[in-house]
Amino acid sequence: MLLVHKIQLKPNKKQTEFFQQSAGVSRFAYNWALGEWQKQYKDGDKPSEAKLRKQLNSIKKEQFPWMLDVSKTVPQQAIKNVGTAYTNFFRRVKNGGKPGFPRFKKRGISKESFKPDNGSLEGQDALYTKDKKVKIPRLGLVKLAEKLRFEGRITGSIISKTANRWFIAISVDTNDLPHVRESQGSCGIDVGVAWLAALDNGTKYMPAKALKRFEKSLRRTQRSHARKVRGSSNRRKAAMRVAKLHYKITCTRSDTIHKATTDIVLNNDFIAMETLNVSGMVKNHNLAKAISDAAMSEFQRQIIYKSKLYGSKVHKIDRWFPSTKLCMSCCELQDMPLSKRMFTCSCGAPDIDRDVHAAQNIIGQALTELTPVETKALAQDHLSETIVFEAGTDNIILY
Repeated sequence: MLLVHKIQLKPNKKQTEFFQQSAGVSRFAYNWALGEWQKQYKDGDKPSEAKLRKQLNSIKKEQFPWMLDVSKTVPQQAIKNVGTAYTNFFRRVKNGGKPGFPRFKKRGISKESFKPDNGSLEGQDALYTKDKKVKIPRLGLVKLAEKLRFEGRITGSIISKTANRWFIAISVDTNDLPHVRESQGSCGIDVGVAWLAALDNGTKYMPAKALKRFEKSLRRTQRSHARKVRGSSNRRKAAMRVAKLHYKITCTRSDTIHKATTDIVLNNDFIAMETLNVSGMVKNHNLAKAISDAAMSEFQRQIIYKSKLYGSKVHKIDRWFPSTKLCMSCCELQDMPLSKRMFTCSCGAPDIDRDVHAAQNIIGQALTELTPVETKALAQDHLSETIVFEAGTDNIILY
Protein backbone atom coordinates (compact mmCIF):
# COMPACT_ATOMS: atom_id res chain seq x y z
CA MET A 1 0.00 0.00 0.00
CA LEU A 2 1.05 3.58 -0.58
CA LEU A 3 1.50 5.93 2.37
CA VAL A 4 2.58 9.55 2.15
CA HIS A 5 4.73 11.30 4.74
CA LYS A 6 4.92 15.10 4.50
CA ILE A 7 8.10 16.48 6.10
CA GLN A 8 9.40 20.01 6.42
CA LEU A 9 12.64 20.70 4.58
CA LYS A 10 15.47 22.84 5.94
CA PRO A 11 17.28 24.03 2.81
CA ASN A 12 20.22 26.43 2.70
CA LYS A 13 20.23 29.54 0.53
CA LYS A 14 21.43 27.75 -2.62
CA GLN A 15 18.89 24.96 -2.21
CA THR A 16 16.09 27.47 -1.60
CA GLU A 17 16.96 29.20 -4.87
CA PHE A 18 16.81 25.84 -6.68
CA PHE A 19 13.38 25.13 -5.19
CA GLN A 20 12.15 28.57 -6.21
CA GLN A 21 13.48 28.11 -9.74
CA SER A 22 11.90 24.67 -10.07
CA ALA A 23 8.54 25.97 -8.86
CA GLY A 24 8.79 28.81 -11.38
CA VAL A 25 9.52 26.39 -14.23
CA SER A 26 6.57 24.26 -13.18
CA ARG A 27 4.24 27.27 -13.15
CA PHE A 28 5.51 28.47 -16.56
CA ALA A 29 5.13 25.01 -18.12
CA TYR A 30 1.59 24.72 -16.76
CA ASN A 31 0.58 28.11 -18.16
CA TRP A 32 2.28 27.37 -21.49
CA ALA A 33 0.48 24.04 -21.82
CA LEU A 34 -2.88 25.55 -20.85
CA GLY A 35 -2.45 28.33 -23.41
CA GLU A 36 -1.41 25.88 -26.14
CA TRP A 37 -4.36 23.61 -25.29
CA GLN A 38 -6.83 26.47 -25.69
CA LYS A 39 -5.16 27.70 -28.88
CA GLN A 40 -5.09 24.27 -30.55
CA TYR A 41 -8.69 23.60 -29.54
CA LYS A 42 -9.83 26.84 -31.19
CA ASP A 43 -7.92 25.85 -34.34
CA GLY A 44 -9.92 22.62 -34.52
CA ASP A 45 -7.24 20.27 -33.24
CA LYS A 46 -7.61 17.68 -30.47
CA PRO A 47 -4.90 18.54 -27.92
CA SER A 48 -3.67 16.13 -25.26
CA GLU A 49 -1.09 16.29 -22.53
CA ALA A 50 1.05 13.65 -24.28
CA LYS A 51 1.23 15.74 -27.49
CA LEU A 52 2.03 18.88 -25.51
CA ARG A 53 4.87 17.15 -23.65
CA LYS A 54 6.43 16.07 -26.95
CA GLN A 55 5.97 19.58 -28.33
CA LEU A 56 7.69 21.18 -25.34
CA ASN A 57 10.59 18.73 -25.54
CA SER A 58 11.13 19.67 -29.20
CA ILE A 59 11.36 23.44 -28.54
CA LYS A 60 12.67 23.55 -24.97
CA LYS A 61 16.37 23.69 -25.82
CA GLU A 62 16.02 26.59 -28.28
CA GLN A 63 13.20 28.67 -26.77
CA PHE A 64 13.42 27.88 -23.05
CA PRO A 65 17.06 26.88 -22.31
CA TRP A 66 16.68 27.87 -18.64
CA MET A 67 14.37 24.87 -18.19
CA LEU A 68 17.43 22.63 -18.53
CA ASP A 69 18.70 23.87 -15.15
CA VAL A 70 16.03 21.86 -13.32
CA SER A 71 14.91 18.22 -13.46
CA LYS A 72 13.17 17.21 -16.69
CA THR A 73 10.20 15.86 -14.72
CA VAL A 74 9.31 19.34 -13.41
CA PRO A 75 7.79 20.72 -16.67
CA GLN A 76 6.58 17.28 -17.74
CA GLN A 77 4.54 16.79 -14.56
CA ALA A 78 3.14 20.32 -14.87
CA ILE A 79 1.79 19.47 -18.33
CA LYS A 80 0.31 16.23 -16.96
CA ASN A 81 -1.47 18.37 -14.38
CA VAL A 82 -3.08 20.34 -17.21
CA GLY A 83 -4.41 17.08 -18.65
CA THR A 84 -5.75 16.11 -15.22
CA ALA A 85 -7.41 19.53 -14.86
CA TYR A 86 -9.23 19.09 -18.18
CA THR A 87 -10.24 15.52 -17.28
CA ASN A 88 -11.77 16.76 -14.03
CA PHE A 89 -13.43 19.65 -15.87
CA PHE A 90 -15.17 17.35 -18.37
CA ARG A 91 -16.16 14.95 -15.57
CA ARG A 92 -17.83 17.75 -13.60
CA VAL A 93 -19.65 18.99 -16.71
CA LYS A 94 -20.92 15.46 -17.40
CA ASN A 95 -22.11 15.04 -13.81
CA GLY A 96 -23.91 18.39 -13.84
CA GLY A 97 -21.70 20.02 -11.21
CA LYS A 98 -19.84 23.33 -11.30
CA PRO A 99 -17.46 23.06 -14.29
CA GLY A 100 -14.43 24.79 -12.76
CA PHE A 101 -12.60 25.53 -16.03
CA PRO A 102 -8.77 25.28 -15.69
CA ARG A 103 -7.20 28.63 -14.91
CA PHE A 104 -3.74 30.08 -15.36
CA LYS A 105 -1.42 30.20 -12.36
CA LYS A 106 -0.34 33.62 -11.13
CA ARG A 107 2.98 34.23 -9.45
CA GLY A 108 2.63 35.07 -5.78
CA ILE A 109 -0.95 33.77 -5.59
CA SER A 110 -0.93 30.17 -6.82
CA LYS A 111 0.64 27.51 -4.61
CA GLU A 112 4.30 26.93 -5.44
CA SER A 113 5.12 23.26 -5.98
CA PHE A 114 6.93 20.88 -8.31
CA LYS A 115 7.69 17.19 -8.70
CA PRO A 116 11.38 16.18 -8.67
CA ASP A 117 12.77 13.20 -10.56
CA ASN A 118 12.51 9.78 -8.90
CA GLY A 119 13.99 7.56 -11.61
CA SER A 120 16.75 5.02 -11.08
CA LEU A 121 20.34 6.13 -11.41
CA GLU A 122 23.03 3.39 -11.56
CA GLY A 123 20.86 0.92 -9.67
CA GLN A 124 19.79 3.42 -6.98
CA ASP A 125 16.72 5.62 -6.79
CA ALA A 126 17.46 9.20 -7.79
CA LEU A 127 15.50 10.34 -4.71
CA TYR A 128 16.15 8.61 -1.40
CA THR A 129 16.41 9.42 2.31
CA LYS A 130 19.32 8.92 4.69
CA ASP A 131 18.70 9.66 8.37
CA LYS A 132 17.39 13.25 8.48
CA LYS A 133 18.37 14.04 4.90
CA VAL A 134 16.84 13.50 1.48
CA LYS A 135 18.77 13.19 -1.77
CA ILE A 136 17.13 15.32 -4.46
CA PRO A 137 18.33 14.93 -8.08
CA ARG A 138 20.48 17.80 -9.44
CA LEU A 139 20.68 19.30 -5.95
CA GLY A 140 22.11 16.81 -3.44
CA LEU A 141 21.30 16.17 0.19
CA VAL A 142 18.77 18.46 1.88
CA LYS A 143 18.09 18.45 5.63
CA LEU A 144 14.75 17.16 6.92
CA ALA A 145 12.94 18.15 10.10
CA GLU A 146 12.45 14.44 10.94
CA LYS A 147 13.20 10.99 9.57
CA LEU A 148 10.95 9.24 7.08
CA ARG A 149 8.54 7.16 9.17
CA PHE A 150 8.00 4.28 6.76
CA GLU A 151 10.28 1.60 5.38
CA GLY A 152 9.81 0.72 1.73
CA ARG A 153 10.33 1.82 -1.84
CA ILE A 154 9.86 5.51 -2.57
CA THR A 155 7.49 5.83 -5.52
CA GLY A 156 7.33 9.61 -5.85
CA SER A 157 7.45 12.97 -4.12
CA ILE A 158 6.15 16.52 -4.39
CA ILE A 159 7.93 19.58 -3.01
CA SER A 160 5.73 22.54 -2.08
CA LYS A 161 5.93 25.86 -0.27
CA THR A 162 3.59 27.04 2.48
CA ALA A 163 4.07 30.25 4.48
CA ASN A 164 7.72 30.53 3.38
CA ARG A 165 8.41 26.94 4.46
CA TRP A 166 9.33 24.14 2.06
CA PHE A 167 7.85 20.66 2.47
CA ILE A 168 8.35 17.35 0.71
CA ALA A 169 5.54 14.77 0.52
CA ILE A 170 7.15 11.36 0.00
CA SER A 171 5.05 8.42 -1.26
CA VAL A 172 6.26 5.07 0.06
CA ASP A 173 5.16 1.57 -0.98
CA THR A 174 5.18 -0.12 2.43
CA ASN A 175 3.42 -2.56 4.72
CA ASP A 176 4.06 -0.40 7.79
CA LEU A 177 1.14 1.23 9.61
CA PRO A 178 1.51 4.37 11.75
CA HIS A 179 -0.52 2.85 14.61
CA VAL A 180 -1.80 -0.45 15.99
CA ARG A 181 -5.51 -1.15 16.48
CA GLU A 182 -6.31 -0.90 20.18
CA SER A 183 -9.76 -2.48 20.38
CA GLN A 184 -12.80 -3.46 18.34
CA GLY A 185 -16.22 -2.01 18.83
CA SER A 186 -18.98 0.00 17.17
CA CYS A 187 -19.92 3.63 17.42
CA GLY A 188 -22.25 6.24 16.00
CA ILE A 189 -20.81 9.68 15.41
CA ASP A 190 -22.64 12.99 15.50
CA VAL A 191 -20.50 15.88 14.31
CA GLY A 192 -21.38 19.44 15.17
CA VAL A 193 -20.24 22.89 16.18
CA ALA A 194 -20.44 22.72 19.98
CA TRP A 195 -18.41 19.47 19.90
CA LEU A 196 -16.11 18.19 17.19
CA ALA A 197 -17.79 14.78 17.53
CA ALA A 198 -20.01 13.00 20.03
CA LEU A 199 -20.16 9.20 20.23
CA ASP A 200 -23.11 7.07 21.26
CA ASN A 201 -21.28 5.91 24.42
CA GLY A 202 -21.07 9.50 25.69
CA THR A 203 -17.50 10.24 24.60
CA LYS A 204 -17.03 13.75 23.25
CA TYR A 205 -14.14 15.35 21.42
CA MET A 206 -13.43 19.01 21.95
CA PRO A 207 -13.34 21.13 18.77
CA ALA A 208 -10.19 23.07 17.91
CA LYS A 209 -12.07 26.32 17.14
CA ALA A 210 -8.78 27.40 15.59
CA LEU A 211 -10.14 30.35 13.64
CA LYS A 212 -12.05 31.66 16.65
CA ARG A 213 -8.94 31.31 18.83
CA PHE A 214 -6.72 33.33 16.49
CA GLU A 215 -9.38 35.57 14.96
CA LYS A 216 -8.33 38.68 16.88
CA SER A 217 -4.67 38.29 15.88
CA LEU A 218 -5.67 37.54 12.29
CA ARG A 219 -7.85 40.62 12.10
CA ARG A 220 -5.06 42.84 13.43
CA THR A 221 -2.46 41.31 11.07
CA GLN A 222 -4.69 41.65 8.01
CA ARG A 223 -5.42 45.30 8.80
CA SER A 224 -1.71 45.94 9.11
CA HIS A 225 -1.18 44.32 5.71
CA ALA A 226 -3.96 46.41 4.12
CA ARG A 227 -2.32 49.66 5.27
CA LYS A 228 1.02 48.92 3.56
CA VAL A 229 1.86 50.43 0.16
CA ARG A 230 1.25 48.04 -2.72
CA GLY A 231 4.45 46.56 -4.12
CA SER A 232 6.56 47.60 -1.12
CA SER A 233 8.84 45.35 0.94
CA ASN A 234 6.80 46.08 4.06
CA ARG A 235 3.66 44.83 2.32
CA ARG A 236 5.40 41.59 1.36
CA LYS A 237 6.58 41.15 4.95
CA ALA A 238 3.06 41.82 6.25
CA ALA A 239 1.63 39.32 3.75
CA MET A 240 4.07 36.70 5.06
CA ARG A 241 2.90 37.34 8.62
CA VAL A 242 -0.69 36.77 7.51
CA ALA A 243 0.31 33.57 5.71
CA LYS A 244 2.16 32.24 8.75
CA LEU A 245 -0.86 32.90 10.97
CA HIS A 246 -3.15 31.10 8.51
CA TYR A 247 -0.70 28.19 8.51
CA LYS A 248 -0.81 28.10 12.31
CA ILE A 249 -4.61 28.02 12.24
CA THR A 250 -4.55 25.18 9.72
CA CYS A 251 -2.07 23.15 11.76
CA THR A 252 -4.07 23.63 14.97
CA ARG A 253 -7.28 22.45 13.34
CA SER A 254 -5.59 19.56 11.52
CA ASP A 255 -3.86 18.31 14.69
CA THR A 256 -7.14 18.20 16.62
CA ILE A 257 -9.01 16.38 13.85
CA HIS A 258 -6.21 13.85 13.26
CA LYS A 259 -6.03 12.91 16.94
CA ALA A 260 -9.80 12.47 17.22
CA THR A 261 -10.26 10.46 14.00
CA THR A 262 -7.29 8.20 14.76
CA ASP A 263 -8.65 7.45 18.23
CA ILE A 264 -12.11 6.65 16.85
CA VAL A 265 -10.86 4.35 14.07
CA LEU A 266 -8.39 2.48 16.28
CA ASN A 267 -11.11 1.69 18.83
CA ASN A 268 -13.99 0.86 16.49
CA ASP A 269 -14.25 -1.38 13.46
CA PHE A 270 -17.86 -0.37 12.69
CA ILE A 271 -18.53 3.36 12.43
CA ALA A 272 -21.85 4.99 11.58
CA MET A 273 -22.06 8.59 10.38
CA GLU A 274 -24.50 11.00 8.80
CA THR A 275 -24.27 12.08 5.16
CA LEU A 276 -23.75 15.80 5.62
CA ASN A 277 -24.47 18.51 3.06
CA VAL A 278 -21.86 20.96 4.31
CA SER A 279 -22.10 23.22 1.25
CA GLY A 280 -25.79 23.64 2.03
CA MET A 281 -25.22 24.11 5.76
CA VAL A 282 -22.83 27.05 5.28
CA LYS A 283 -25.60 28.98 3.50
CA ASN A 284 -26.91 29.74 6.98
CA HIS A 285 -24.96 32.96 7.53
CA ASN A 286 -25.43 32.78 11.29
CA LEU A 287 -23.48 29.50 11.48
CA ALA A 288 -21.33 29.58 8.32
CA LYS A 289 -18.12 30.64 10.07
CA ALA A 290 -18.50 28.12 12.91
CA ILE A 291 -19.35 25.28 10.49
CA SER A 292 -16.35 26.10 8.30
CA ASP A 293 -14.10 26.29 11.35
CA ALA A 294 -15.31 22.86 12.49
CA ALA A 295 -14.15 21.30 9.17
CA MET A 296 -16.87 18.64 9.14
CA SER A 297 -16.04 17.42 5.64
CA GLU A 298 -12.38 16.98 6.56
CA PHE A 299 -13.37 15.06 9.69
CA GLN A 300 -15.47 12.60 7.69
CA ARG A 301 -12.81 12.32 4.97
CA GLN A 302 -10.22 11.29 7.55
CA ILE A 303 -12.59 8.77 9.15
CA ILE A 304 -13.18 7.15 5.74
CA TYR A 305 -9.57 6.88 4.59
CA LYS A 306 -8.28 5.77 8.00
CA SER A 307 -11.02 3.15 8.18
CA LYS A 308 -9.82 1.72 4.86
CA LEU A 309 -6.27 1.75 6.20
CA TYR A 310 -7.09 -0.18 9.40
CA GLY A 311 -9.93 -2.36 8.09
CA SER A 312 -12.88 -0.62 9.76
CA LYS A 313 -16.31 -0.44 8.11
CA VAL A 314 -18.01 2.93 7.68
CA HIS A 315 -21.76 3.14 7.13
CA LYS A 316 -23.32 6.50 6.19
CA ILE A 317 -27.02 6.99 6.79
CA ASP A 318 -29.30 9.27 4.79
CA ARG A 319 -28.83 12.99 5.35
CA TRP A 320 -32.57 13.49 5.98
CA PHE A 321 -32.74 11.02 8.89
CA PRO A 322 -33.92 13.08 11.94
CA SER A 323 -31.24 11.84 14.33
CA THR A 324 -31.51 14.84 16.66
CA LYS A 325 -35.31 15.07 16.79
CA LEU A 326 -36.30 11.38 16.95
CA CYS A 327 -37.00 9.80 20.35
CA MET A 328 -35.42 6.35 20.60
CA SER A 329 -38.16 5.07 22.92
CA CYS A 330 -41.42 6.20 21.29
CA CYS A 331 -40.17 7.41 17.87
CA GLU A 332 -41.86 10.77 18.40
CA LEU A 333 -40.31 13.83 16.74
CA GLN A 334 -39.44 16.77 18.98
CA ASP A 335 -38.57 20.37 18.16
CA MET A 336 -34.85 20.80 18.89
CA PRO A 337 -33.60 24.37 18.47
CA LEU A 338 -29.83 24.81 18.85
CA SER A 339 -30.31 26.45 22.25
CA LYS A 340 -31.82 23.23 23.63
CA ARG A 341 -28.89 21.04 24.69
CA MET A 342 -30.83 18.20 26.38
CA PHE A 343 -33.31 15.89 24.68
CA THR A 344 -36.52 15.37 26.67
CA CYS A 345 -39.63 13.44 25.68
CA SER A 346 -43.13 13.19 27.14
CA CYS A 347 -42.95 9.37 27.00
CA GLY A 348 -40.89 9.35 30.19
CA ALA A 349 -37.52 8.44 28.69
CA PRO A 350 -34.62 9.84 30.73
CA ASP A 351 -33.17 13.15 29.60
CA ILE A 352 -30.00 12.83 27.56
CA ASP A 353 -27.49 15.12 25.90
CA ARG A 354 -28.75 16.00 22.42
CA ASP A 355 -25.48 15.13 20.66
CA VAL A 356 -25.11 11.75 22.38
CA HIS A 357 -28.77 11.03 21.67
CA ALA A 358 -28.23 11.82 17.98
CA ALA A 359 -25.20 9.50 17.87
CA GLN A 360 -27.27 6.69 19.39
CA ASN A 361 -29.96 7.19 16.77
CA ILE A 362 -27.32 7.14 14.04
CA ILE A 363 -25.79 3.81 15.12
CA GLY A 364 -29.25 2.32 15.60
CA GLN A 365 -30.38 3.36 12.13
CA ALA A 366 -27.13 2.13 10.56
CA LEU A 367 -27.55 -1.33 12.09
CA THR A 368 -31.11 -1.63 10.81
CA GLU A 369 -29.91 -0.79 7.28
CA LEU A 370 -27.39 -3.64 7.24
CA THR A 371 -28.31 -6.92 5.59
CA PRO A 372 -28.83 -9.91 7.95
CA VAL A 373 -25.60 -11.46 6.67
CA GLU A 374 -23.62 -8.26 7.36
CA THR A 375 -25.19 -7.88 10.81
CA LYS A 376 -24.46 -11.46 11.90
CA ALA A 377 -20.91 -11.29 10.59
CA LEU A 378 -20.40 -8.03 12.46
CA ALA A 379 -21.73 -9.46 15.69
CA GLN A 380 -19.92 -12.79 15.53
CA ASP A 381 -16.55 -11.46 14.43
CA HIS A 382 -16.14 -8.28 16.41
CA LEU A 383 -19.15 -6.87 18.20
CA SER A 384 -20.52 -9.72 20.31
CA GLU A 385 -20.38 -7.52 23.41
CA THR A 386 -22.29 -4.72 21.72
CA ILE A 387 -24.97 -6.49 19.67
CA VAL A 388 -27.21 -9.24 21.03
CA PHE A 389 -29.72 -11.21 18.92
CA GLU A 390 -33.19 -11.96 20.25
CA ALA A 391 -33.71 -15.70 20.37
CA GLY A 392 -35.46 -17.09 17.29
CA THR A 393 -35.58 -13.75 15.45
CA ASP A 394 -33.41 -11.52 13.30
CA ASN A 395 -33.96 -8.57 15.60
CA ILE A 396 -30.99 -6.91 17.26
CA ILE A 397 -30.64 -5.12 20.56
CA LEU A 398 -28.02 -2.36 20.82
CA TYR A 399 -26.48 -1.85 24.26
